[in-house]
Amino acid sequence: MSRRAKTAATPHGPLKDIEEHVEGFRQVREAHRRELIDDYVELISDLIREFGEARQVDMAARLGVSQPTVAKMLKRLSSAGLVEQVPYRGVFLTQEGETLAEESRARHHVVETFLLALGISPDTARRDAEGIEHHVSDETLAIFKTFYENQHS
Repeated sequence: MSRRAKTAATPHGPLKDIEEHVEGFRQVREAHRRELIDDYVELISDLIREFGEARQVDMAARLGVSQPTVAKMLKRLSSAGLVEQVPYRGVFLTQEGETLAEESRARHHVVETFLLALGISPDTARRDAEGIEHHVSDETLAIFKTFYENQHS
């Protein structure tokens, strides 16, 4: 079949329609874009809860990146209205940033609890949830939650 054809056969069945492919890849790109933002605001929230503030040096150490990388991301977060940087103090979340951190934390909890209900070890469930939480739809997340609730009722 020609490369321009809308569908083609593969060993696993017909190739998806072009529009389905485009939508699938668009969703993945959006999830990747949001993943870093979610991880940063969640970490900032955790550091503030634990230490009263979030410092760039602490974020860099916990994320395994350089301080200039953190500084670049903090500029993005500030431009998006998610954080405020206080000179000689640290980084603080705006109300919008805190809301996003709570949503991210809740998504992580649902995915991790679902994986635990499947019998995944706690360490693996925690690590896997860190990636999965950004890539599942709200529909899938709701089914994960229903599944583990039914397992414990």
